[in-house]
Amino acid sequence: MPAPGVCLNILSERNVKDGLGTPDNPETFLDQDFHWLKQFCLKEKLRFIDNLFPPEMKSLGLGSLTHEDLQRVVWRRPHELVPNPVYIVQGTSRFDIIQGVLGNCWFLASVGALTSQKRIMKQVIQDDQNFSVDYAGIFHFTFWRFGSWVDVVVDDKLPTIDGQLIFVRSKRPNEFWPALLEKAYAKVCGSYADMDAGNISEAIMDFTGGPHMTIKLSEASDKLWDAMRRASQSESLMGCGTPGGQAGLLQNKVLPNGLVEMHAYAVTGVAEVVCRGHPVKLVRIFNPWGRGEWNMDWSDRSPLWEFVRPEDQKYNVVLDNGEFWMSMEDFCRNFSDLDICCSDVNFLAGSYSSAWKTEVHKGQWVIGTTAGGCSNDLESFSKNPQFRVTLKQTVEDPRDESSPNLLVSLIQKSHKRNRHLATNFHIGFNIYELKDQREKFPASFFRNTRLVGKNESYINAREIMEFFRFKAGDYVIVPSTFKPNEASSFLLTVYSKTKAVIEDSSGYGITRTKLIPRDNDDSFQLFLQYADKYGEVDAEQLQRLLNENLYAGHSQKTKGFSLDLCKSMVALMDLSVTGRLSEFECLRLWKRAVFLKDIFYGVDVSRTGSLSLNELRNALKVAGFILSDSMLNLMALRYGDSSGEITLENFVVLVLRMDCMAKTFKRLSAGGPNMMLGENEWMHLTLYS
Repeated sequence: MPAPGVCLNILSERNVKDGLGTPDNPETFLDQDFHWLKQFCLKEKLRFIDNLFPPEMKSLGLGSLTHEDLQRVVWRRPHELVPNPVYIVQGTSRFDIIQGVLGNCWFLASVGALTSQKRIMKQVIQDDQNFSVDYAGIFHFTFWRFGSWVDVVVDDKLPTIDGQLIFVRSKRPNEFWPALLEKAYAKVCGSYADMDAGNISEAIMDFTGGPHMTIKLSEASDKLWDAMRRASQSESLMGCGTPGGQAGLLQNKVLPNGLVEMHAYAVTGVAEVVCRGHPVKLVRIFNPWGRGEWNMDWSDRSPLWEFVRPEDQKYNVVLDNGEFWMSMEDFCRNFSDLDICCSDVNFLAGSYSSAWKTEVHKGQWVIGTTAGGCSNDLESFSKNPQFRVTLKQTVEDPRDESSPNLLVSLIQKSHKRNRHLATNFHIGFNIYELKDQREKFPASFFRNTRLVGKNESYINAREIMEFFRFKAGDYVIVPSTFKPNEASSFLLTVYSKTKAVIEDSSGYGITRTKLIPRDNDDSFQLFLQYADKYGEVDAEQLQRLLNENLYAGHSQKTKGFSLDLCKSMVALMDLSVTGRLSEFECLRLWKRAVFLKDIFYGVDVSRTGSLSLNELRNALKVAGFILSDSMLNLMALRYGDSSGEITLENFVVLVLRMDCMAKTFKRLSAGGPNMMLGENEWMHLTLYS
């Protein structure tokens, strides 16, 4: 059984602090260590088979092949297909690629753009792999996924029909980097079928890890050419898409001008030529099909090439390889949007300063707690995660006095493992200037505080980003979905020219503000009615005591305390570790339960006999606990019912457990910030509590 998700999240946070998740030190995807697995296979003389993305029908997914073809699929290693397989033949090229039956032109167009950036390409495909030296049937690739670089392991068993690769292949029959790269990305998406249809921006972000911008070409300004020129000179990937086609259908109709409707292309270069004495701005486009080109002005055989300067003739290559030139005007008329992704924020900002700082924070919108929706309803909006950003004063290049000094990027990540099941919500963010305050801001703050920045509109995209020019000071950023109660994870990244400190306004973990009333030695009359002849109560007797006495005079939404909850409370209060409570121990429990019952019904203003998750936050505050959003989300998942409601019995157990665990840590850590336990101690502590 794998470690629980909370454990993996803690490890991930520690890894980030230790520098893991960078291009040079990526995390392992699905906890598979390439080097360990390869050495194990070599030692045991095995060929690797990936049990997390097995050569089976479920890895193909549904929809990419007919039922009949699915039955014909045979998974074969490259050695079974050709006598001399090679990972890369004479370097990687966009002209190597031939698309298969998958409708993943968005991915292959991104690969076409990637091949022109050799450093990034080498980082993604690990070009030192081969089919000869230390071959074990295992390969790996590196992608950027939601804030971290991850190393993705695959075996080299590829799906074939009649001895031919079904999906992408190289024009050279014995070259296999395109097919293995596609398989690794299919694993990230959930299956091959999950790669069907998409936006080029998704893959170019996963190849670079940098911020991304989309430009609507119908609304492009006169600065577009300069942006594309600078992008072609930096480590940027560019892609574009054509409009058209019937809504909901991906027919890829070829138009008379040679372009394909609803199709993704890579932008592989720009150039300015002189034709008949006049400068002409040209854009070079690549069709990932490897064939099919624009056939109008500035196409391969356009007569306009006869009138350019001799030194510009080098740009005209007459080959049906899917790559072609067109004028900037035709580009804007025939393509709907341009996506640019790069690792250099200066390129996107159009600034001269190079010292941009980056601060990243992960968060969640959880139904009932932090999924508050947009500012149309400020009461609900105030429940969203809030991030305080402090911008320090800095000295800038004088040429940048009017250029942006802050970039805010918001990326959403669905909780679904399979890409085709994921839903992009409409997301956005608001930014407010603030004065000194550390706790989470209520609705009244947003009513009375000036909004100083926001994204242009809520968009159902994977990422939205916006530039700002702010003075030094403190701000709060509130990311949200447009509608409340839409659950998703997100990544908030702040790029700034000045040093920026970002922190969660809701705090971290649990903060104690006061203690539960102290115990005393009053006699406990109820105890004698339920104790056994030895003067103790076990879990069953405690269950009767609580259910018959604690709810008196109040509504009760459930059947009361279950035996399992009572066993848990006995373990929490059992000082002698006997599985039973003495009169003193039972009195301590009863006083806490009564104290928490009064809080519970005092906060339950609707008199429903349960607390909403927003009421839970208030109840915990009265009880002496302030929880961060992330901790409150966990408590809601663990102690809430299917509708997100918290009953009295779950509230009592939740607070008792928090109180007990806080005291346990304080005792065992001797007041320090860290605690060390042996395995046996850890098992005792976690299994009986």
